[in-house]
Amino acid sequence: MMELTRHGSVFVLAMNSDDNRFNVESMKAIHAGLDEVEAAAVPSALVVTGVGKFFSNGLDLAAVETGESDLMTLARGSQELMARTLVFPRPTVAAINGHCFAAGAMWSLSFDHRIMRVDQGFWSLPEVDLGIPFTKGMNDLIMARLTPQAATVAMTTGNRYGGDAAAMAGIVDRAVAQEAVVPDAIELAEALSAKSSEALGTIKRMMHQGVVESLRSG
Repeated sequence: MMELTRHGSVFVLAMNSDDNRFNVESMKAIHAGLDEVEAAAVPSALVVTGVGKFFSNGLDLAAVETGESDLMTLARGSQELMARTLVFPRPTVAAINGHCFAAGAMWSLSFDHRIMRVDQGFWSLPEVDLGIPFTKGMNDLIMARLTPQAATVAMTTGNRYGGDAAAMAGIVDRAVAQEAVVPDAIELAEALSAKSSEALGTIKRMMHQGVVESLRSG
């Protein structure tokens, strides 16, 4: 489901479970990976990516339909993951290898930086088409991380952004060829890995205090 490898000072957490939806087990595995990175000495940084066509397709609604979990549990769990990532005391880069939808797209906004595949895959917030309003925490996260116009378009239209369009809208830092997504993310993370974890964590907590409180309020 998850594989954590190290490349110099950079940890790469690769998700490899179909379309990498968030359920109780997958989020537990992600947190375990974050625990290991957070326990590592500086210099260290984190890159998260997917394997195959998906970065993440959001909440595991199939688990809700089968009764394995309930929507509130998954939503709260995903918001805690977003909150933790926002203030993670290491440089973080999302290497968006493919489709990045719904809660997966919101989680990508919790990273310090985002690099996206240019040729295939979309970034999208389809909640308006699914008939599922954003929670206050999710709303606050999106509004804080995107420009007002980009947030308005993404949230009210469900637009699917390819790599170039996502870069132009400021959703991702840049879009690159498929084979460069993870190497470029590692290179960026490596360049930032020596930052003081104590200072970085404090800066992030102050920067994102309001959003984190909103996400964790339920």
